[in-house]
Amino acid sequence: MSLEDKLSGWTGPSSDTEKDKQDRTERMIREAINSHEPLNNCSLNVFAKGSYANNTNVRADSDVDIAVECTDVLYWKESEKGNHTLGKPYEGIWTPAKLRAELVSAMNAKFPGQVDTSGSTAIQINSSSSRVDADVVPCFSFRYYMKYGSRDGTKIFKTDGSSIVNYPIQQMDNGTAKNKATGYAYKKGARLLKRIENAMAADGTFRELPSFFMECLAYNCPDHVFSQSTWTARLRAMLIYIWDNLQGDESDEDRWLEVNECFFLFHSDQKWSRKDGREFAKAAWNYFGFK
Repeated sequence: MSLEDKLSGWTGPSSDTEKDKQDRTERMIREAINSHEPLNNCSLNVFAKGSYANNTNVRADSDVDIAVECTDVLYWKESEKGNHTLGKPYEGIWTPAKLRAELVSAMNAKFPGQVDTSGSTAIQINSSSSRVDADVVPCFSFRYYMKYGSRDGTKIFKTDGSSIVNYPIQQMDNGTAKNKATGYAYKKGARLLKRIENAMAADGTFRELPSFFMECLAYNCPDHVFSQSTWTARLRAMLIYIWDNLQGDESDEDRWLEVNECFFLFHSDQKWSRKDGREFAKAAWNYFGFK
């Protein structure tokens, strides 16, 4: 098999069999929620997020992330004081602890013996022969008020007392827009980087890095990088751009963003660094013997 054939094959989505397992997993989680009576008294927005929902997942990262958003409660933050007028505080029963507890009960009823609640963020549903691993994420509606306008996301309360804000809709919209702008090459490029990272981690060539980080590295490559005529050329262009543009310290004028474009890609609280991206690009370059 030629290198071009190999790289082209690595740009593809999960197999039809894997996709069927992912869809079945999502459907069964929705059934578990719908059949749990206490949750009938809560307004819920249940949706897939992450690489499965954004069609950038690969077989080695084929788990399903399902957000269960309680829309009865709106948490908010303002970029500066005065951007939002205080409303009446929520006085209902749906606290973070209550929502998590009911979802755990619903999952245990549907998937007995297969639910792992040891994590601080998601409720994990272990895979079976007909399902993939799944993370069920309890969350609440969230709105960030800025001087001009606002943006909506979700707020996740972890069991350790901390919280996380996510913007899954923005991630999906931005990824879709970039995919169209690049002639549907961006998502293929993201899958390619993920498969390269998986392959290098599996054989000990390079350390394991988060799948979402690979997706963000591809997203920050300019559209023209994806205009090359072959996947060998596109990969070379992506790796060169990542390597060249992650040298030195980041300037305030040219900061890389997550796919949602609501957060900077590099900051002190991230699980990765500019060095990780730079060294990944170098390792991948050498992995294929590029000159």
